[in-house]
Amino acid sequence: MKLFKTPRFFKWIFPRRTWGFSRSNNAVYLTFDDGPNPNITPWVLDFLKANDIQATFFCVGNNILKYPEIYQRIISEGHRVGNHTMNHEKSKNVSFKQYKESIRETEKLVQNNLFRPPYGRLNTFKSFSISKKYKIIMWSWLSYDYDTSVPVSKILKKAKSQIKSGDIIVLHDNEKVKDRIKLILPELIEIINKKGLTFSVVD
Repeated sequence: MKLFKTPRFFKWIFPRRTWGFSRSNNAVYLTFDDGPNPNITPWVLDFLKANDIQATFFCVGNNILKYPEIYQRIISEGHRVGNHTMNHEKSKNVSFKQYKESIRETEKLVQNNLFRPPYGRLNTFKSFSISKKYKIIMWSWLSYDYDTSVPVSKILKKAKSQIKSGDIIVLHDNEKVKDRIKLILPELIEIINKKGLTFSVVD
């Protein structure tokens, strides 16, 4: 079963992570993981600029090094950036020392304390340690844009019924989504606009 909406009890089980924001500000928070990627990030930036929308990009350190001009464009166009490790490491596959070093190396490029763990995987001990220095940003609505087993029509149907003010929405700007995101993002923005919601960046 695909859980687009993060269960509310997650914030009680994992209190050191940010799962959403107050509904009182009438905004949602678009976030993009895994870029920058030359095959999709420029298209995303063009679309956001055309619609006067700012978002938050959780960037992989080595992708920043490979495509510095795209990364600088993200920043220059007013978007927020966050740390997504150097190589998109799954925390359980490397030592905690290696994982922290990956975060620190990426911090030199990102230069802020926003962090999202790749795959959303982080055990309680690691979360406790990392949260002493970084703000761990999770999500309240996952788009499944990367999962071709989930039809675009289902993603949009769930967006219509589930997205609310305060939601942190996860999308991606990686190779897996380069075709699907062009179908999903315009429709998603229209759905959010029809709900009367605005867009803000994670801070």
